[in-house]
Amino acid sequence: MNQDLNGIGLTSQRVRNRLVEQLRGMGIVSETVLELVRTIPRHLFVDEALASRAYENTALPIGYGQTISQPYIVAAMTELLLSTGPLGRVLEIGSGCGYQTALLSRLAGTVYSIERIAGLANRLPERLQGLGIHNVHVAHGDGRDGWLAHAPFDAILVAAAAPDVPAPLLDQLAAGGRMVMPVGPPGEQTLMLWRRTLEGYMEETIQRVSFVPLVEGVS
Repeated sequence: MNQDLNGIGLTSQRVRNRLVEQLRGMGIVSETVLELVRTIPRHLFVDEALASRAYENTALPIGYGQTISQPYIVAAMTELLLSTGPLGRVLEIGSGCGYQTALLSRLAGTVYSIERIAGLANRLPERLQGLGIHNVHVAHGDGRDGWLAHAPFDAILVAAAAPDVPAPLLDQLAAGGRMVMPVGPPGEQTLMLWRRTLEGYMEETIQRVSFVPLVEGVS
């Protein structure tokens, strides 16, 4: 592993360990998820100028008006899906810089990730391959439509907030599948979990959150 992956100074293993202990103190209990936060180099998913802040528990800009989510939220959403069922086929809506994608790739059989911004979607495959990740398929598209060709999915993770849940996403859940997604207007967003049962859907409120909006169309 080269020095870029290992990190130095404010991207070193010592700093990553400190973030992991902070997340543990905030309620993340999955040692699997915590180990992914410890080992996946978040500093490689942000601009070099922000690398020194990569292991702060905060969202950071990644260009195009988008952000890399706060580590706690990434860990919490990942833990939620991991603790509630299998992760054979996972759909991610809102690839962004690919950090959440990388965590999912270490847990899932296959990840299908959709990003509406071409500049982000086009960079992602090379970035993931550079980390030895080869089980992710990336598409440039409108995530609200899901990815019907590869449905049904065991889990869906939506990394942007909408006023309501897009029906195609729920429809593309497998029986027993789960979806985690923030819902609500800016300033009033709530992270929600849906489970698909034989009778319909079970809905659970998780916590208050703040995400960029799930925008219609592509750019």
